Amino acid sequence: MKTVLAIDTSTAQTSVALIQDGEVLFNKSHNDPLAHGEVLPKLVSQALAVNNKVDLVAVGMGPGPFTGLRVGIAFAQSYALATQIDWVGVCSLDAMAAGINQSEFIVSTDARRKERFWARYKEGVRITDPAVSKASELEKLGLPILTEGDYFPDPVALAKIALTSKSVEQPIYIRKPDAYPLPIGVKFRPMSALDLVSATAIEKQVYGKTAWSADQFKSEFAKSPKSARYLAAEFEGQLIAYAGIFYVADVADIHTLTVVADHRRKGIGRELLKRLIDWARVKKAQAIMLEMRLGNDAARPLYESFGFIEISKRENYYGPGLTAVVMRKELR
Repeated sequence: MKTVLAIDTSTAQTSVALIQDGEVLFNKSHNDPLAHGEVLPKLVSQALAVNNKVDLVAVGMGPGPFTGLRVGIAFAQSYALATQIDWVGVCSLDAMAAGINQSEFIVSTDARRKERFWARYKEGVRITDPAVSKASELEKLGLPILTEGDYFPDPVALAKIALTSKSVEQPIYIRKPDAYPLPIGVKFRPMSALDLVSATAIEKQVYGKTAWSADQFKSEFAKSPKSARYLAAEFEGQLIAYAGIFYVADVADIHTLTVVADHRRKGIGRELLKRLIDWARVKKAQAIMLEMRLGNDAARPLYESFGFIEISKRENYYGPGLTAVVMRKELR
């Protein structure tokens, strides 16, 4: 008997299946683009509770966003190494196209940046290499386009492909990853009410007279988790940075992104900003707004690197003579 553990994290969905000689013993998925690392071990644990004698690990190798995709691949390879069994990589689009009964079609998944990962299939066989293009370019091909709105890489199909095809040895990233190494020794986590005292002290230290008061901080923080998201970064047990975003009427507004002086230029602000943007995408926001003090030459390049553009200015926003630059990033 051959038992295959199949894993895919190439899309917003985390999928795990356990198949023994064609019989599906376990098949479960969870849709959340920010939860691959949290959900995958739980789903695998549930699968192994059904049968823990696995002979082969099959894993979707993409294409997919770098951060989510590497979670599944690293987990699959580590599990195979620890249990001394083989692993096989499969193109995730192939597992998505399996069983589709059309003569010629395109399978496509979200590549972010208003782009799509895709491949072309004929009679169920992939006839192009995976690629990334604007959605409008795919439409010009005049073929049915099957997306993760209705289809996801099927872990059961992935397991079957792994038993009959040559392994894909390298992740299918297609383009260079956006990921940066996390700052060494820094822990990123959701902000808690216990952080408010430290955050208020940092506010006064960084912003002086324009800092939020303790009551303002509590009022804004109270909107989470339903309509706001607040994150914290700590180093050696001390709060060193925090960030918050609020969502209403299809637009997310970054309220704060603050790093203490001794820990700036280490990638902490970049990581917090990335996580705020990811949260806004999950909320299906159409755009993100923020205000930045005019002359903040350290922050502006960071925002612009993520696609924020200046749309207006607000005179005296931070006090007499202190102008705010209003920036916006489109998400759709």
